[in-house]
Amino acid sequence: MTETISELRVRYAETDQMGVVYHANYLVWCELGRTDFIRGLGKSYADLEREGVLLAVSEVTMRFHASARYDDPIRVHTQLTSAGSRGLAFAYRVMRADTDTLLVSATTALVSIDKSGRLAAMPSDVRTVLTAAVTPADHAR
Repeated sequence: MTETISELRVRYAETDQMGVVYHANYLVWCELGRTDFIRGLGKSYADLEREGVLLAVSEVTMRFHASARYDDPIRVHTQLTSAGSRGLAFAYRVMRADTDTLLVSATTALVSIDKSGRLAAMPSDVRTVLTAAVTPADHAR
């Protein structure tokens, strides 16, 4: 799997006083894409947590290209761009689904931590599945 596509519709509560999507909501949509991507590999985030793998966001980049508004159909394209023993990186394209307008391009880096919050290696079986799903960053669109 090289990409997942998650679909949603902008809810009224996600908009600000100017009628556009409040910027922090794009992070929530990236999380939706990330969890859908991992679920597509056969494990949910909850499964990973039960196995002792906790993923904490350590870095975010976002570039805003256009605005989304209430009731717009949204499509989040998610790719895994790297997977190591203790970390992952994802790339996202948030699009308006009916016009294919690019709204936001983003990346996130996550680190694997244990239940006490310390950096921890992911189990080798989890790492193997994740590594096989990587699309190198220079090929992520």
